[in-house]
Parts: sequence; C-alpha cells; structure tokens
Amino acid sequence: MKTIFTLIVALLATLSAAAQKLDGSWTGKLNVGQATLNIVFNIEKDKDNKLSCTMDSPDQNVKGIPAEIAVSEGTKVKISIPAIMAAFEGEEKDGMLKGTFSQSGMSFPLEMKQGKVERNRPQTPKEPYPYKTEEVTFSNTEDNATLSGTLTYPTGYEKMKKGTVPVVVMVTGSGLQDRNEEIFEHKPFLVIADFLARNGIASLRYDDRGMGKSKGDAANATTENFMKDALAAIEYVRGTKNFGKTGVLGHSEGGSIAFMAAAEGKADFIVSMAGTGVRGDSILMEQNLVLLKMSGYTDKMCSDYAKALRGVYDFIISKKTTGDAKATVDEIVGKAGISLPEPAKNNMAKIIEMNNPWLNYFIAFDPRPSIAKAKCPVMAINGNSDTQVIASTNIGSIEKLLPKNKKNMVKTYNGLNHLFQHCTTGSVNEYANIEETISPEVLNDIATWINSVK
Repeated sequence: MKTIFTLIVALLATLSAAAQKLDGSWTGKLNVGQATLNIVFNIEKDKDNKLSCTMDSPDQNVKGIPAEIAVSEGTKVKISIPAIMAAFEGEEKDGMLKGTFSQSGMSFPLEMKQGKVERNRPQTPKEPYPYKTEEVTFSNTEDNATLSGTLTYPTGYEKMKKGTVPVVVMVTGSGLQDRNEEIFEHKPFLVIADFLARNGIASLRYDDRGMGKSKGDAANATTENFMKDALAAIEYVRGTKNFGKTGVLGHSEGGSIAFMAAAEGKADFIVSMAGTGVRGDSILMEQNLVLLKMSGYTDKMCSDYAKALRGVYDFIISKKTTGDAKATVDEIVGKAGISLPEPAKNNMAKIIEMNNPWLNYFIAFDPRPSIAKAKCPVMAINGNSDTQVIASTNIGSIEKLLPKNKKNMVKTYNGLNHLFQHCTTGSVNEYANIEETISPEVLNDIATWINSVK
C-alpha cells in the first residue's frame, strides 16, 4: 500500500512539474512549402495542475481554436485540434517544444519556444490620450441589437462651440470585428479615431453585433442589418446634440453601408475606404481570380474555376434548394464543359451547403443604386494594390455613378493594399508582416477633407 501511495505521489509531482514547465504560450513557425505560418499554443494550468489548451494562427487572424492536450512521461506532449482536423506531437526539452504538426494527411516539423508573436505596431496610440473618450451604448431596436462603442472627442473639445464639431460613425468591413477593426494586431479604426481627434474631428466606433461588448443576432445578419446598426449609431450621435455635421466612414463592406446611409439621406458626408462599386458576386469572382493567379495557377485553370464559380453564384442567387450540394456542383461543371480537381469542387459544394445568410445576401447585393443616390459630399478612396476590392473596377464604377458635387473626392493611391498599407504585392499574407497600420497620407487626406466639408 505504501509503495502504491509513493508511486501516486511521484506521478502527481511529475504532472505538477510538467504543468509548470508547459504553462504559457508557445510559438513556432510552420513551413508548409509556399508559405510560413506562425502557430501559437496557449497552455494554461488550473489550481489542480490540469492543463487546457487553445491554438492561434496569427497570420490568418484566427485566435482561440479549442484544443485538447495530453502529457506523458513529464515531457511528451500530444495536442489535438479537432475543429481543423490537426494535431501536434512532440517533446519539451531545454525550453523548446519540438515535434510534428499534422493536418489533412500531411506532416511538418515544428519547433516552438515560449512566448507569443510580438509585432511592432508603431501607429497604435498609447494612453494617456490628449482628448476625452467615452464608453457608450445604443440600440437598433428593430433588430433587437445593443451596440457598445467608444465616442472620441477632439483635442480641446471643451473650448469648441457646441454643435459645430464634425463627427464620423465608423463602420467595419465584412466579417465580425471589434470597434478597432483589429486585424493581425493592427487597429485601423483606433489609429483613424486618434488622428481625427487630434485634427478637430469626433468619432464613434463600435463593436459589431456579437463581438466584444455588443449583442445581437450576428449569425443571421446581412449587410442590410449592419446598415441598420450604423443608422442607429448615427441617430445616437445626433441625439446627443453635441456635434455638428454627422458623417459615416466605412471600410470595405462598411464603405457600401456608408453609401446606403447617404442614399437614405441619413449622412451629411461619407468616406468610403475600399468600398465596393459593383455587385457582390463580381467582387468575389475578381478576388478569387486574383488569388489563383497570385498562387501560380494557369490561365486555363483560372478560367475553368471562374466558370464553375459563376454557376455556383447563379445557383445561390436563384434561391433554389438542393439535397446534394456536391451533385449540384458536378452538374454545374458538366454543363460548363470543364473539368476541375475534386478539392475545388468540394470547396464549391461547401459554399452551397453553408447556406450562409450574409454570403447569400452579399452575392446578390448591388451597391450601385445607392451610389447613384448619394447626394451628400463623398470621399471615395482605394489603393491600386488592393487584391480584395480591385480599385480599377470599383473606383471607376463609383466615380461614374456619383451625382456631381464639387466637394466630392475620388482617389486611388499608388502602392497601397486593402488596408491602405504600403505593400509589395497587396496579398492578404503581407498584412501581418507590415508594421504600418495605415498610410499617413491617407490619414491626412481624410482629416483635411472632412474639415473642408464640415
């Protein structure tokens, strides 16, 4: 009995030591051939020295993927990540975690050290700020959504005449995002709000419904629902009676929402940053083609993929139903007279199977009627290295459709990507590695233009 007790104590001591050693974040670079991805395992121990784990993929802007961890012999570690059908198996030795990362039948060596990926973001403002900020909440009662955000007053607001300071409501791009529109540790909306505040302009930025402190149905929300949230923000700001002209600054999908607000006469001015100027399916088609070409696919492969994707989008727009998405894709491919690899067809079947309300709406969403009705002053900008909302297609359409207004400003910046960073290729893969959050020229142009129309 004493021997068994001793063994149990020894085992518990080993587990405790392992928990102490492994507790914390572990980071490594996963070389998958054409790309290198940072992988982070966040390992935590509870009061009973039981370990739990999540995984981050910072380069893909993904955090907190649930994982399961098991430790044997004090140093050997197995981590499974069911959501992405991946696993890591390795051993801790001399402060390093060395092993193999496996996914989809492929295995890659992975060495990790303690600590998170630290990226330099020199434009992110640090407290104390030389201006006042206020935490606020407001509601979109129609959709039963309660939004939480930050109202930022300009420097010296106390000495300014009440009701004269311009204010902008900031609207994020597609995908649920927080009030800072944080991506890869960049916080574009925080940087913009800070710059505007230092130049006499107030702003309201808020967490998307279902993100941060905001509440509401995000799973079934479409661009139209997010537009109603933005209108609620405009109504809230105007209701304070603290500001002058009220505008909307939107990025990507948020730019389209800015035009929708303008078309309804709800905005005194708008700033569209990489907003769309053509229908949603055209945006996605162009995105996919650019990505395929950048990935080295042949013109024939790109053309065939585009034909099949066109068929998938047409099927979704038709609002037909199917019991077998894969069979539907096979039929689309057959009618187009093309051939596609099975993985490509499987991906297209998943688009149909998802039946995602936002995507289904966006594919058929046409911003052009709203652009044509935007009678308030408009600043529409894009970068010519944007690979997500192609400038030549979208800015050209916006400029053609906009009602004439001497205060309008339409501009394409050389060498800037979708986030308005100076870049090399414009690829999404570059975003995380660029230290600049947003071009100073763009910041200056936005503030100067808003102050010119206030």
